[in-house]
Amino acid sequence: MNKILVSRVFLIFCFVSSFIAAQQPTNDVTTPLHLIKPDYETPYEVPSEKNIVDVLDRVYNYLNAVTPAKLVNGDVEDIADYKKIKKAKETSFKPGDFRLTSYEWGVTYAGMLLASEATGDEKYAEYTNSRLKFLVDIQPHYAELEEKNPDLKHPMKRVLHPHALDDSGAVAAAMIKAKTRGLNADVDPLINNFLNYISKNQYRLDDGTLARNRPMKNSLWLDDLFMSVPALAQMGKYANDDAYFDDAVKQVLQFAERMFNDEKGLFMHAYIVGSEQHPEFYWGRANGWAIMTMVELLEVLPENHNGRDDVLKLLKKHIEGITRLQSGMGLWHQLLDRNDSYLETSASAIYTYSIARAINKGYVDAKAYGPAVTLAWNAITEKVNDKGQVEGTCVGTGMGFDAAFYYYRPVNVYAAHGYGPVLLAGAEMITLLKNSHPMLNDSAIQFYDEEIKTDGPIFGEN
Repeated sequence: MNKILVSRVFLIFCFVSSFIAAQQPTNDVTTPLHLIKPDYETPYEVPSEKNIVDVLDRVYNYLNAVTPAKLVNGDVEDIADYKKIKKAKETSFKPGDFRLTSYEWGVTYAGMLLASEATGDEKYAEYTNSRLKFLVDIQPHYAELEEKNPDLKHPMKRVLHPHALDDSGAVAAAMIKAKTRGLNADVDPLINNFLNYISKNQYRLDDGTLARNRPMKNSLWLDDLFMSVPALAQMGKYANDDAYFDDAVKQVLQFAERMFNDEKGLFMHAYIVGSEQHPEFYWGRANGWAIMTMVELLEVLPENHNGRDDVLKLLKKHIEGITRLQSGMGLWHQLLDRNDSYLETSASAIYTYSIARAINKGYVDAKAYGPAVTLAWNAITEKVNDKGQVEGTCVGTGMGFDAAFYYYRPVNVYAAHGYGPVLLAGAEMITLLKNSHPMLNDSAIQFYDEEIKTDGPIFGEN
């Protein structure tokens, strides 16, 4: 039989075999069903560091372009010489997409700093340092103006005179982080001003718990943990003063005593002292503020502090409760325990950062929680558009007493709450990938303590 005939016979054989195989039903006998590729909506894969950096860069490039650190006179003329501030009739920050002194931007400043640590690229830290130095440089000129005109309205008013924890904590914590990382600016007067407000001027209950008198008297907002505790904790280390640590731990535990649901492993958003009923809604971002608060506190809390074990135990319960409610898409719902509420980006990014950080610090196990944050990060990347804007973020939200309030909160790319958490999440995921050894094994993402080389399933298959 010549070679041409052999080739023809082989081709016919292949064709017939393929035809027969195509006619057979797909079942447990004819097909290894466990190898069928699922039709995932969110990429189910271990991300590369390069892909994470690409996302961080998109966010950085957008924010660097739309948050100028400049003053203008009547929205027209740039004020480069700050001595001219007192001669200008009206000054304001040069218009951009976001406010440089908001609590959301305190989170963004911290996210940029962490991105530099994770990637080694100083451009992220320079974003934070240049803007914080800008605030430091203009502050004394406005303080001088106020001596002559105490009622003067100006863009640094809430920095010099905080009216709420929102004005103080997140920015103060970011300033301390930047300073300890090498920021060349005298931020101490601003830091001390913020911490003085938190420690001495913010309204508190009789037991010292930080509270608000809106929307009604003696209201506890879970958000206020993050607006105070990380700054108190950072100040404890920065000033070497245990009183700040004591206050920080007290806030976490006294909020939890009133607002943490042990069975669900979640915090309710709000609590009204003296009321028999409370607005018991498990809002996503508020739980994010709480989990991030505990991670940030444990970061600097001395190992021998008598409240450390209680905070760590609470963090583990909270991580367990949150992870249990992650959607199959990888994101979490606006109301965590109500699957018909929309999937929300900022809370999901905060959870990704906080749980990944908890893994990296050894608080919880990578095997148990690494796959969840990997899926979450993959979902978050699809919420960062080509322009670098973060989509799907709930706008600022007060306390509600009905479900509709939370269900119908708008989402917007200009909701500043999404940007810092995305930067933090991406940076921490880079560190997680460096510390762990995730891989697909038998179609599932698994995290290992050491690198494992294999061409197929490990430890068999079921």
